[in-house]
Amino acid sequence: MRIVIGEAPPPRLDKALARDVPEEAALSRTRLAKLIAEGAVTRGTEVLSDPKAKVAEGDEIVIAVPQAEESHIGPEDIPLEIVWEDDDLVVVNKPAGMVVHPAPGTPTGTLVNALLHHFGGRLSGVGGVARPGIVHRIDKDTSGLLVVAKSDRAHHGLAAQFEAHSAERAYLAVVHGVPDAGDPRLVGTRGVSVEPGGVIRIQSGLARHKTDRQRQAVYFDGQGRHAVTRARVLERFGQPPAMALVECRLETGRTHQIRVHMAHAGHGLVGDPVYGGRRKPPLKALGPQAAEAVHIFDRQALHAAELGFDHPVTGARLRFAAPLPEDMSQLLTALRATSGV
Repeated sequence: MRIVIGEAPPPRLDKALARDVPEEAALSRTRLAKLIAEGAVTRGTEVLSDPKAKVAEGDEIVIAVPQAEESHIGPEDIPLEIVWEDDDLVVVNKPAGMVVHPAPGTPTGTLVNALLHHFGGRLSGVGGVARPGIVHRIDKDTSGLLVVAKSDRAHHGLAAQFEAHSAERAYLAVVHGVPDAGDPRLVGTRGVSVEPGGVIRIQSGLARHKTDRQRQAVYFDGQGRHAVTRARVLERFGQPPAMALVECRLETGRTHQIRVHMAHAGHGLVGDPVYGGRRKPPLKALGPQAAEAVHIFDRQALHAAELGFDHPVTGARLRFAAPLPEDMSQLLTALRATSGV
């Protein structure tokens, strides 16, 4: 691809390309940065591998965009709950227990395997591998909504919204304890503050745990990737209240973000084997039936309930909602019974 830098360009290569690369090329800033780092951008015989390289009006820049490789991932006839579909994207309601993308240890049975069966080659090839379509992910044992790109232009448009934090994501979680905005311990926890309406705001850096590489950990003072979660109590359970149904809204979307942030605030998710602290349900507060329902719940009680974004092609604002899966509904039924709800 050959690009001629236009009038009054930004002084940096990466910003000039982001401005002058035609929209139909479907090259996001992130993708351009990767191509620059890989030495795929040249000016004459000069390889431009520094994103800060100076450019001038009239410079001819050549971008060698590699062809998407065929995916090694095989299609599998796995049922999918499709919430929305058009020529550019599809929204699915993922069940708990399904991994989004194949990885060592889970090479099959994933959402991508299912997507390849249902849509064949009609998925985006952004990232250099044909047909994955994955824009964002949720954990294996979290249920709920994901949007998948069927075209490259949709993939870039959606990825830009997630990067800019303009996509809406709301989750429902059942947690130990009640995150009360009036609790001195909670508001005294580093990174926790209270916003109007009793909304708990949790802000920190998130990065891999220093000794356990399978976990994420909270960091401060500029360490880790910036992460913000807002939590609001919807229901309280037990006498006295010992558990809560919480709505968590993501400003950012980091690995395990809600699970780590709620555990940091002292309110780990029911059933979470990594961050939940393996807390025993309080028998006196809940009663035997509800306590047993909590005890046997075998995954983190987390559901991606709402998803909103601008359609990357039409610009229309889209919002979707997915009802709670049966296991979480049964858990809440047991908890409501003991609370007299």
